[in-house]
Amino acid sequence: MNILAIDTCTEVASITLYSSGIKTSRKVSDIAKSSGHILKLCDEVFSEADTKLSEVDFIAYTKGPGAFTGVRMCIGVVQGLSLACNLPTLGFSTLELLGYRASKKFNTEKIAAAIDARMGEVYWAVYIEGIVKSERICKPEQVDKLSAEFLGVGSGWKIYKDSLIKASEIECVEPEFYPDSSDLVDLSILSIDLGKKVTHELPQPTYLRNNVAQKSLK
Repeated sequence: MNILAIDTCTEVASITLYSSGIKTSRKVSDIAKSSGHILKLCDEVFSEADTKLSEVDFIAYTKGPGAFTGVRMCIGVVQGLSLACNLPTLGFSTLELLGYRASKKFNTEKIAAAIDARMGEVYWAVYIEGIVKSERICKPEQVDKLSAEFLGVGSGWKIYKDSLIKASEIECVEPEFYPDSSDLVDLSILSIDLGKKVTHELPQPTYLRNNVAQKSLK
């Protein structure tokens, strides 16, 4: 199975090509992301792995929520690559990928993911035993009341740490923790094993903040 995984929805953008059981990755951060830059990274991983886009079985991607420009760029790149070679795709919530990656890295099944949504809000979700729940945008004071058994991950815990800890009752946090396309490969393989299907439908973004999404279409 050959998989191209793309995540550009947060401050860190990453590309991973999984081919013949080997992962080839590129990652960039703290730069102005652009579709041209991401396509260049795609070219690099294909060249290093000596593989062509036409040999990919499907494209896995994050569809948001996250940085508005990053989400649009990820969806745009995936749409273009998918249409170019008639490739199916498989989309995942950025928060689900964040929770999945954290559960693997920190060996815990209880994760609270919070991404800075600006405007005094966070993109929030609870990831428990492989299932993402309560995904929404809200004020830090309005997140779920959980417990010290949970681990908080994501940029929201850096910006709104005190408010999130008070509201959620979580004590241990990892704010400098981001999604990664390498783990997106693993998540997509797991999801397919569990029955999730790839699709030829046009990839669509998840913004959560509906008023921003609507304004962008005007």
